[in-house]
Amino acid sequence: MSGALRIEDWIDRETVATDRVHAAPVRALAATLDRDDPEPREGDALAPLWHWLFFLPHDRQSALGEDGHARRGGFLPPIALPRRMWAGGRFEFIRPLHIGEAVTRTSRIADIQTKTGRSGPLAFVRVEHAIAGAEGVALREEHDIVYRAAPTSKPNPTPAADPSLAPTDEHFARAITPDPVLLFRYSALTFNGHRIHYDRSYVREVEGYPGLVVHGPLIATLLVDLLRRERPGAQLARFSFRALQPLFDTAPFALCGRDADSANLSLWARDAKGCLAMQADAVLVA
Repeated sequence: MSGALRIEDWIDRETVATDRVHAAPVRALAATLDRDDPEPREGDALAPLWHWLFFLPHDRQSALGEDGHARRGGFLPPIALPRRMWAGGRFEFIRPLHIGEAVTRTSRIADIQTKTGRSGPLAFVRVEHAIAGAEGVALREEHDIVYRAAPTSKPNPTPAADPSLAPTDEHFARAITPDPVLLFRYSALTFNGHRIHYDRSYVREVEGYPGLVVHGPLIATLLVDLLRRERPGAQLARFSFRALQPLFDTAPFALCGRDADSANLSLWARDAKGCLAMQADAVLVA
């Protein structure tokens, strides 16, 4: 008789999902990002990272936990630490996805690590995704998830280590003023029930944050959107990002970019105090 499952037993678990790249959410995200895009049409290329509009979770209401996420123990491992957030991701863009295309996503738990940091116990889960259409794999993604303990009696959600100051030598930048409407619209578009993005009482009283948390994927999408605004027509070959500090709806933040050379760029998000919230690197198709 086999023993109880361990967290490590989730490594190499796979799941497959299918979807179709519809125009409606593309139109809605363009409006949410305040873009003046033409009406999306069948065959148009999907912008980088906009694949997050598809393969959405459809967990029943009764299957959700207190935080609004699905309860653990299905595809993702049943890690006991209650606070779950995006830590980063890496992407290889092989070819564009297109509106109207039928797509398949194969996901695999690639790694699980547990450790104790200055802020307490941590767990890191790395998920690999491959998204394919009629012409084969179009996108490969590695998604890093971090799990943390609940806040203490005196909440302090920011890491114990001193935050790093963000660079100030950007070549281009854009100011963003997050508000509950922006966060609600992105949550709705991605069917994200995580209460830290829309429930102010919950986020303050349970999670211990000072305000609504700006989604990590939204910040990454805004950084790529900044690149698209500054380098229209450029095509991404690779992109990576790492979340370093949370951003809240209590203050504006800046999206910044700097050219390293004609094909490589550094991108980052800087909070109102000048601290580095997200660091990203982009490689363009030569």
